[in-house]
Amino acid sequence: MIINTGQRTDIPAFFPEWLANRFKEGYVCVRNPYNPVQVSRYRLDLKVVDAIGFCSKNPAPFFPYMDLIKDFGQYWYITITPYGKDIEPGVPDKAQVMESFKQLSKMVGVDRIGWRYDPIFIDEKYTVDFHLEAFAKMSANLRGYTNHVVISFIDIYDKVKRNFPEAAPVSAEDKVALGQKIIEIARTNDMVVKPCAEGDFLAKYGADCSGCMTVAMYEKAIGSRLIAPKSNVKPARADCACYLGADIGAYDTCRHFCKYCYANNDIEQVAKNKELHDVNSPFLIGNYRKDDIIHDVRQTSWIDNQMNLFDFL
Repeated sequence: MIINTGQRTDIPAFFPEWLANRFKEGYVCVRNPYNPVQVSRYRLDLKVVDAIGFCSKNPAPFFPYMDLIKDFGQYWYITITPYGKDIEPGVPDKAQVMESFKQLSKMVGVDRIGWRYDPIFIDEKYTVDFHLEAFAKMSANLRGYTNHVVISFIDIYDKVKRNFPEAAPVSAEDKVALGQKIIEIARTNDMVVKPCAEGDFLAKYGADCSGCMTVAMYEKAIGSRLIAPKSNVKPARADCACYLGADIGAYDTCRHFCKYCYANNDIEQVAKNKELHDVNSPFLIGNYRKDDIIHDVRQTSWIDNQMNLFDFL
């Protein structure tokens, strides 16, 4: 099966010791964000976990613990945008993050790491020309350390409206103009552009619109075919083709405080949750409660061990 860590928060950046302890103890507990008494308990065992998906804006804090997961299949997405502290107040200097990206790529290999340049929004400061210049510099810097880059354009969710009221949707014309140029720049740096939940309007310019975290990508990363059941996790966006599954994170815990973020609903709760975090707890936030209803999730490997024609080619 696949364990995800990054749909609700940035675990490598803010909770690295906790995650390390979970791998040492071999299990993790996750509260249902919509029904907190319902607890799912997952084994972190090589026999049943085929891959771990990471999404982070600062993977470096977890580097001291990488040996704990060296035998697990894994895929990393690192988000690096050109925005400043006015938009991403808690994200480290981008030059530092790019160096961390390159270091991580050397650890895990180019087929196990991707760059996310998203979400893209446009205003008086972050113009189309600004994005094109920034993307050109960043993609040249990361050339050879990944083979693709994910882009998406900002979605104005209700949470985004509250935290970023001045944000506006990107026009269809700007999406095409930016997307086409970004695809061209990425190609010169040996990268394929993967639009995230944007439909297929950029396919004719050379984008791969098959999805940014698909079963096929996990298969390439781990070198095995997966027989994955249909995911019962509904994506946030209708056009999302990603395979979403067991996420071990928690909302209202990310301290990057990006203005476009959908994972933080209550900024004050982020501070409270920081105080409730215990590196030795099975839960990211808090611990067991007397009214918990604990479900030990049935886990099996999805790797297809049957030989096929391709094994003989």
